[in-house]
Amino acid sequence: MSHPLLFLWAHSRSRSTAFFRMMLERGDFVGVHEPFSSIVAQGYADVGGEKATTGAEVLDLLQTMAQSTPVFVKEVTEYRYDVLDDPRLPRLGTHTFLVRHPEPTIASHHFMNPEVTCGEIGYEHEYETFDLIRQRTRRTPVLIEAEDLVASPETVVEDYCRRTGIPYDPAALSWSEGEQNEWERTAKWHQDVVRSTGFSARSNTYAADMHNHPRLAEYYAHHLPFYERLRTASPLDA
Repeated sequence: MSHPLLFLWAHSRSRSTAFFRMMLERGDFVGVHEPFSSIVAQGYADVGGEKATTGAEVLDLLQTMAQSTPVFVKEVTEYRYDVLDDPRLPRLGTHTFLVRHPEPTIASHHFMNPEVTCGEIGYEHEYETFDLIRQRTRRTPVLIEAEDLVASPETVVEDYCRRTGIPYDPAALSWSEGEQNEWERTAKWHQDVVRSTGFSARSNTYAADMHNHPRLAEYYAHHLPFYERLRTASPLDA
């Protein structure tokens, strides 16, 4: 690869699509939106105009793309993907992570999908991915907390760029409203970002949450430890 290949892994409802929108605004990265979850949801992913039906095929296409242009891949961790078993993954590009406190994300996810399962909440899968990258590379991946991102976007994004070795572009912190072709398959999930013009700390309220819905309370209890492990992982940097 002669250009950066940058991954952002995040559980659903973490503000990862806003981060993806910011990366598109830069103009120097080609954005690939949720290729591994696309394979689960519809049997294939579109990666740079090519069809992939396995995680290995996605990695092949990403490697090819990165020979000619910087590539940014955003993926949600609703599922455990077969690509985690591919030995190339940990050292293919730079892997970064985004996490948000589970209380609002679980309520939001349930609002969007009342049939959401515990696994689809995503923190457990995100931690498995994070720890795999960490153990195989002996380096602790860059992790952003969504609360910090919306409170101080300039500081957090500048630090992210420094730590991943890409130029910082403050102009990309604001953008125009509108849909993006890259997220067409999952457009209904991203309407807050469609209406946004930058990172916002606005939070929605929902009738069902962990305080009044027993199943959501169980999800919260299951995923909170993985959230904490992500936030407090000890450095392994060589």
